[in-house]
Amino acid sequence: MVPEDQARTLRSESVRRLRSDMLQLPHVAPLTSYVEELRVRGFGEVPFFDPLDAGVNAKILFLFEKPGPMTSSDPNSKRTGSGFISRDNDDSTAEATFHFMQQAAIPRDMSIIWNVIPGWNGTIKVSPDELRRGAACVSELTAMLRVLQTIVFVGKRAAEMMPTMRDNGYHLLASPHPSPRVRAGHRAQWDLIPSIWSQAQ
Repeated sequence: MVPEDQARTLRSESVRRLRSDMLQLPHVAPLTSYVEELRVRGFGEVPFFDPLDAGVNAKILFLFEKPGPMTSSDPNSKRTGSGFISRDNDDSTAEATFHFMQQAAIPRDMSIIWNVIPGWNGTIKVSPDELRRGAACVSELTAMLRVLQTIVFVGKRAAEMMPTMRDNGYHLLASPHPSPRVRAGHRAQWDLIPSIWSQAQ
């Protein structure tokens, strides 16, 4: 385990710089280019894939719903985010994700995290048009992941995509979202998350 592979470490500017310096490593460079393409195509502030994850070598894709404010690196935002979609971001959902991944024994070098809706646009609300456009992006992404075996749809909005992926030969799982809202209001669902994620292998 590298020293910066800990929950919430992307709060550190030096760690963020180190991750940025890794964005052209062979396993993640094609995904870095894809993120830059999505930004040009008008998908908003699309965060980079975390280069500590598996990149194009991923066998497991954890597909969340939409990036949150702590994926944003906008200097005008109230809190400085990382610019990455990562289990190491400085927020409670990312921290829970980090620990649930460990409890489920998901190897970091086998998995990546992404969102059905690829870009942050200043609101957690999800529109039908965002879901439609995001579904096309998921198809583009999975085409780049040549050894992908399992997709875990994290959250109700993400799970709406499951029927579109059933005929593609992947092992599909649906999971509650590891957000504070789920923990506070649906604790039984929250407690199931690591056992569901452990089935991804």
